[in-house]
Amino acid sequence: MRTFETVITAQPADIDEMGHVNNAVWVRWIQDVAGLHWHAAADPAHVAAYLWVIVRHEIDYLRGLTEGGTVTARTWVGEAPKGARFDRHIEFVGADGRPHVRSKTTWAIIDRATGRPLRVPPEVTARFV
Repeated sequence: MRTFETVITAQPADIDEMGHVNNAVWVRWIQDVAGLHWHAAADPAHVAAYLWVIVRHEIDYLRGLTEGGTVTARTWVGEAPKGARFDRHIEFVGADGRPHVRSKTTWAIIDRATGRPLRVPPEVTARFV
């Protein structure tokens, strides 16, 4: 399992009326972190040839995060893909080591040229699993 990490700090625009990071922001961060991982680990030719779309989210909101709070986002692809799809796990952990949010998101690979899904090529999988 190859992991990718990045640090995120909650900004004023991320905060909702309850004083913590809004659920929609966590979803955006899940997508952003996945994109950062893809661009960091994938072959540039694969980035040029393929897109990824989300087909399913599972999210556990465990603890709130307030303005200025920082989390480390850690992501990995747990298992080999199934056809065009694979599951990406992301965990947002505070400085104290306690998780704030955990997610499992199913992504499908799309061929940029045709706009259609395809089986995840083994050479793509090799960079992540």
